[in-house]
Amino acid sequence: MAQVCAVCGKGPQFGNRISHAHNVTKRRWNVNLQSVRALVNGAGRRIRVCTSCIRNGKIQKAPQKIRKAPLKAA
Repeated sequence: MAQVCAVCGKGPQFGNRISHAHNVTKRRWNVNLQSVRALVNGAGRRIRVCTSCIRNGKIQKAPQKIRKAPLKAA
């Protein structure tokens, strides 16, 4: 699964890990993605959104699913 935000499209950043001896290897900084139930076109969908989009209010969270309690036979 791609490490990309569904709202802003933010993806991983790439760079170098540099040791004390100045050995250089590739590394990546992933986006802090959270799985959130949000309203998409009026329907509740589970999407992966970065925390900065959640914090800035770019998504509208969907209401919780209503679960009915099972009937007890008396």
